[in-house]
Amino acid sequence: MSWRRGELWLEAEMLWFREAVAAPAFAGIGPAAIPSLAPPPGLVASRVRRAAWERRRHLRRARTTAVALSPAVVIALAALRSGAAPEASVLFDDPPSLTFRVGTGVPVAEGTTIGPPPGRETSRRRESAAKAETAPTIAWHHAVSTGLPWAGSLADGTQLPLDGPNWVTWNPVTDSSPNAPRRLYGTERTIRTIVLVAAAYAVAHPEAPRLVIGDISREGGGPMTDEHVSHQNGLDVDVYFPRLDRRLEAPTAPSQINRRLAQDLVDRFVAAGAQMVFVGYETGLRGPSGVVIPYAGHDYHMHVRFPPPGG
Repeated sequence: MSWRRGELWLEAEMLWFREAVAAPAFAGIGPAAIPSLAPPPGLVASRVRRAAWERRRHLRRARTTAVALSPAVVIALAALRSGAAPEASVLFDDPPSLTFRVGTGVPVAEGTTIGPPPGRETSRRRESAAKAETAPTIAWHHAVSTGLPWAGSLADGTQLPLDGPNWVTWNPVTDSSPNAPRRLYGTERTIRTIVLVAAAYAVAHPEAPRLVIGDISREGGGPMTDEHVSHQNGLDVDVYFPRLDRRLEAPTAPSQINRRLAQDLVDRFVAAGAQMVFVGYETGLRGPSGVVIPYAGHDYHMHVRFPPPGG
């Protein structure tokens, strides 16, 4: 006798008719046949199998329920188990009523913002819109850079505008702003990196002055005999260190340099793919070995060099 799915077994306390066991004789009367209280053969094994199956089924249900429980229910159950008062417990709704912002780890309700007050944010947006409207147009060209930075040329270079929303230019020959247009030509990558780094720097440091950009290369490349040995193939650019007094001109003493902002600029150009960044010994600026290089004559500006196209 065995149990099959769908059958209903009676409890052990019920009498099982058609099953009998011998009972002791009474007053000389032979054994009488009475209903047996023991389960029929095979029933014990069947019940053991059914009990095991029931345990497995309940275990599966328990696992499924645990997976289906939301964080709110789990936290609530934990609070009840710990005996915490309802008013002392913290409950979070499930998404989508909450959104989790990458990098913060803090649940933020839909429609709320983390950042400056609305008035300040509006002011920044107006300022950004005004800068976008006044931003100069750049005529991009796919330049051909040949030779070495100290023995090379540049054909069909891109010119950096004399003035932009996040930069001004400086002429090291006349010590004045702006620079001469013919000294501001570079490869597309050089000019684009300057513009992007300047924009990211302005966003990160809204209180900082605009970047002061020096020489890049001549329109056709070649020697810049008045100031440089390099800067000949559109891959070099001089960026003056930001001043503590926020003046948009080249510093004239190390004490004028805002080293915190200067280090941030060095880091940004390195992250943007600069091959070398030359800095003065007295600046104390640091970076990856072989990339950020202390060099004489660079106490007031960094000389950023980009790798050649395809290099």
